Amino acid sequence: MSVAGLPRERRITLPALSLAAQCWGGERLPPLLALHGWLDNAGSFARLAPRLAAYHHVIALDLPGHGHSDHLAEGASYHWPEYVRAVLAAADALELARYTLLGHSLGAGIASMVAAARPERIDRLWLIEGLGLLGDDGTHTLQRFRDALATEPNGKRLRTFASIDQAISARTLATGLPADQARPIIERAVRTVDGGWQWRSDPRINRLTPMRLAESQVHALLAGIEAPTRLLLAEPATSYLPSGPMQRRAACVRDIRVSHMTGGHHLHLEHAEAVAEWALGQE
Repeated sequence: MSVAGLPRERRITLPALSLAAQCWGGERLPPLLALHGWLDNAGSFARLAPRLAAYHHVIALDLPGHGHSDHLAEGASYHWPEYVRAVLAAADALELARYTLLGHSLGAGIASMVAAARPERIDRLWLIEGLGLLGDDGTHTLQRFRDALATEPNGKRLRTFASIDQAISARTLATGLPADQARPIIERAVRTVDGGWQWRSDPRINRLTPMRLAESQVHALLAGIEAPTRLLLAEPATSYLPSGPMQRRAACVRDIRVSHMTGGHHLHLEHAEAVAEWALGQE
């Protein structure tokens, strides 16, 4: 499979903020909107998107507060409805009447909700390591609520890294993501300051969420997805995506196929060629 060149940078101006995006492929090709995971950015698709660019105009967004996109206004919170609103507004600003949605992890959860909110706009839904939002079985609801409200606003000074490689090492240590896979994300996730590099992302993204949807509510939302949906999960299963609950979620979606691939959570970085073949094989 041929691989396209470097991405084009794009700004998308919304009423309340401006989003950044990286684009691959001709603008006359069928549009594909790609949504990254938590604390990632459009660089998450640096290996996969070029492999889709012969068939799609790939637009990989930096979600609000991530990458080169604006942070939300003071007092706002990074809850899932805000992400969904931002994606829908971006699709409107880009004049995408219908489009394919591709999401990874948090981006897969957001993509699921966008597809449920506007089923008439979505041609296909491709999800990697995520279907719906993190739910709640009630076991930790009270403690999570108390902990979130007890957390003071993050006023800590941002860490300064002496080099991008040091920032990559920090991400690798924190998440286990190999350095070569982390690099395209981290290079987009930092900005130069006096003395080195600092994270661009909004520190508020790290705050605890006071309330999560009950699993029954997640199921009800997933039932609203009408687009042909393809879900790719890592083997062994990621700890917060256990097989049983994921199977029950998949059963809520009327047209879905679930596939598995040996690897880690960032399958699209680890096995870009195979994931591209999986995605394009669904058309």
